[in-house]
Amino acid sequence: MSDTAIRPRLERRPLSDRLGAAVPLALVPALALAGFLAVGNPSTWLTLTVAGLAMGLMIFIMASGLTIVFGLMDVINFGHGAFISVGAFVGFTVLGWLAGWTADPRFMVNLGAVFIAIIASMAATGAMGYAFERVIVMPVYGQHLKQILVTMGGLIIAQQMIHVIWGPDAIHLARPESLRGSIVLGEAAIEKYRLLAVAIGLGLFLAMRHILRSTKIGLLVRAGVENGEMVEALGYRIRRLFLLVFMAGSALAGLGGVMWGLYQETITAHMGSEIMVLVFIVVIIGGLGSVEGCFIGALLVGLLSNYTAFVAPKVALVSTIALMVAILMWRPQGLYPVVKAK
Repeated sequence: MSDTAIRPRLERRPLSDRLGAAVPLALVPALALAGFLAVGNPSTWLTLTVAGLAMGLMIFIMASGLTIVFGLMDVINFGHGAFISVGAFVGFTVLGWLAGWTADPRFMVNLGAVFIAIIASMAATGAMGYAFERVIVMPVYGQHLKQILVTMGGLIIAQQMIHVIWGPDAIHLARPESLRGSIVLGEAAIEKYRLLAVAIGLGLFLAMRHILRSTKIGLLVRAGVENGEMVEALGYRIRRLFLLVFMAGSALAGLGGVMWGLYQETITAHMGSEIMVLVFIVVIIGGLGSVEGCFIGALLVGLLSNYTAFVAPKVALVSTIALMVAILMWRPQGLYPVVKAK
């Protein structure tokens, strides 16, 4: 069946909507400029900005899967943090097996070890997502209260399984040799790993944007977010699409878990549930179901957290909440809300 039947609704946008969509894009450079004025020192500002971008893009990796799952499936998945934690521990195990690679001073060898750990984590959490959706989520479609309860239960079970397999103690996750230390640009010191995190995060965003905008599966996902009944009426099996999207979102959480574990250099069974606060803030700021909004929201959260931690450490504790409140007062449905068909 041709996909032209579902394309017109996605691509027709009034001029006012297109102009309004451009406004949130100015928030990131505006925040960066405000950070520059607040910090004062260009070298310090550059260090904080790269750190903020790295943090934001890692949060985006974890949040992007969650926002698509909610937008397409209308599922509130509090168990998403379990995939983050499991991904981090699987990555730790694989990097331990590849200790010879991670100790090698050559960058490409180290990058290969990280890549293998990422693939293994995504495969493990993708498979875990399949079981999670079939057993826990599928029986409670359309029942938000039950979704919250059963997915929280799934999160607790996953955390206890991590204790059984890897133990209850925090584990040090060492970065590969060539990703330790910093690169000095003038007087600014920029951690090598954060540059890698920025590259992976940007690459993932561009890949997701291409898939969602330029491929048939992406078109079906976008159409399903806006009008799942229409997609079903055209003969596409929306339930199968639900399952594939849930597995993809789980795999992205696993990727984010590996990246965040290497960022923090310490992993625990509860790390996923702890980072979920920021993940949910980013999803809400961006607009439920919007990858572009999730991307902008993650950058805003990462930059603001790093700027305020330097300028006013006490304010940093509430800065992200204040950002969410300000955004929602301006745009109650988030930066790029997905308009559902009525």
